[in-house]
Amino acid sequence: MWNSGRKKSLLLLCLVGLCAVSSSADDVLTVAGNGEETPLQLKGSATAVAVAQPFGLTTGPDGALYVCEVGLHVIRRIDLQSGESRVVAGSGRSGWSGDGGPALQASLNEPYEIRFDSRGNMIFVEMKNHLVRRVDASTGIISTIAGNGKPGFSGDGGPATEAQLKQPHSIALDKADNIYICDIGNHRIRMVDSASGIIRTFAGTGERAVTPDGAALEGTPLNGPRALDFDGGQSLFLALREGNALYRIDLEKRTLHHLAGNGRSGYSGDGGPARDAALSGPKGVAIAANGDVYFADTESHTVRVWRRAAQIVETVVGNGQRGDGPDGAAEQCLMDRPHGVFVSKDGRLFIGDSNNHRVRMLKIAR
Repeated sequence: MWNSGRKKSLLLLCLVGLCAVSSSADDVLTVAGNGEETPLQLKGSATAVAVAQPFGLTTGPDGALYVCEVGLHVIRRIDLQSGESRVVAGSGRSGWSGDGGPALQASLNEPYEIRFDSRGNMIFVEMKNHLVRRVDASTGIISTIAGNGKPGFSGDGGPATEAQLKQPHSIALDKADNIYICDIGNHRIRMVDSASGIIRTFAGTGERAVTPDGAALEGTPLNGPRALDFDGGQSLFLALREGNALYRIDLEKRTLHHLAGNGRSGYSGDGGPARDAALSGPKGVAIAANGDVYFADTESHTVRVWRRAAQIVETVVGNGQRGDGPDGAAEQCLMDRPHGVFVSKDGRLFIGDSNNHRVRMLKIAR
């Protein structure tokens, strides 16, 4: 039975960086956000400040957690040892400005997902600006690296900064720092070559149609490509939001492989064959060290996992009901439309619990 005294103790331990060793594997802890959307505070204790609509999140080269705040149009850095946070990109004003200057003075418009390249540069996608931006690791200067700010579809074969994207949502980088973009309004994945800066369509035809298992990338439709993650080897993992399915993209063979989801929206099938499970608008994907694939099943208010060894889907946080916590047992911690998930190298699952304005953490088996 969860009690308030134990909850307060675990939260305190988390703030001083001890949560990873002091909580059991099935304890969920809030590590950022006070449940409010405003006001913007540039720095402060991570659980005391507003973290408005957290979406994509990741750890950086420094070991800190970086969070996209859609509601306040900023990127926030959270020190997981001290529990302190500060804004590292965005002024809090929505818009598109500031290229060539300090990232903190730039206007962003709904940053959705964030990654770091091999040189430590911070790269994130802005959905409502229809572009991808970069913050230089050494100078803190922000620049646009893909998209011209106008929604549409154009520019394949030319400079990425002259191309049109439409509501890009997710990005992933491979070993060569090539950037893959879920261009959701165009039902495509676009790729920006890191050496040349040239953009092209990597997958998808623009159609909203069923994606066959085993199909070649070229000429195969993608029904709502919403989230991507790279496994560090030869695979990208893709969530189809409208398709309610999870796929693996074999980068060597250039083929698509159906892992989970029967294509119908719903919340069912835990413990059974993964392809028979009903998913509910998956919008975030993260790969664990053992090959398990965690995803935000947004409209069922859960985080679920595709187990690589057993080829099944299981729920790891939530029970399908909308709510706000409480911290503690994972199946009893309710969420409200989570969007972002990330698995750290030390086996912690971080969740952007978007409509609750909180970032939650669960220690998972490695």
